[in-house]
Amino acid sequence: MNPGYAGSDGLINGSILNRYQWTGIEGAPKTLVFSIGSATELFGRNSGIGLNIISDELGFQKNISVNLGYAYRIKTGIGDLGIGGSLGFYNMAINGANRWYFPSGEFWNPNDQGFPQAEASQLALDAGLGLFLRSNDYFLAASVTHLNQASIILGETTRSFLARHYYLSAGYNIRLSNPLFELHPAVYFKTDMAAYQADFTVELIYKKRFSAGLNYRIDDAICVLLGFELNNGLRIGYAYDIITSALAAYGNGSHELFLSYSFDLGKNRSKKYKSIRYL
Repeated sequence: MNPGYAGSDGLINGSILNRYQWTGIEGAPKTLVFSIGSATELFGRNSGIGLNIISDELGFQKNISVNLGYAYRIKTGIGDLGIGGSLGFYNMAINGANRWYFPSGEFWNPNDQGFPQAEASQLALDAGLGLFLRSNDYFLAASVTHLNQASIILGETTRSFLARHYYLSAGYNIRLSNPLFELHPAVYFKTDMAAYQADFTVELIYKKRFSAGLNYRIDDAICVLLGFELNNGLRIGYAYDIITSALAAYGNGSHELFLSYSFDLGKNRSKKYKSIRYL
């Protein structure tokens, strides 16, 4: 969501995330994300690069997004600032053959060509921008995806477009009286200017390796977060969403699992690995 993040921790990071949303509901969303990024001296400047591949399924719709991101990194008096951009493609596909449901009534036409009657897909160019400011105590981030609002044409008459989405997030590291523990509160907000989503998260970190937290998503869910990092840079995390909206009457919660690995190709290979933070 934010190409300005690339290279922000000075490491090479790879991660896989799998999310099963609203289990028990037919056609519920399934998301698979593969991401890899690294700090680099591209063009002789302190930079970061990243690759993101996302597969997102919802009912009979399947979308695939692939994008490359670049961030130019600047040291400021309030932290390290990443100014980034991303460019790639977005493929939207719908398989509507014998799967549309039309309620009976005078305003419904089962033969409406506005609904593709067979498989249809289109590839579109997709761009984004982002800013990411990071210090030892806090982070601030702002980004926009689908910047160019690419048009999507499926079938003869079905037209859509990728609406711009805007993201804001911030977090702070609170050092507790016991030096083994830290508290990480954070807030995350996104909108397409038609609707919005807001999340509030707090995580308790032990020895910089174990984490447990809670997330509240307004009018949607309460989420339990667990994470564990091995000494070799391997990190495993799990999240479970407890639905608080009306959907709770029709399905179960959401499961999310991620696996990441971080390593340093610098000269000091004997130092302890440190993985990226996930929110």
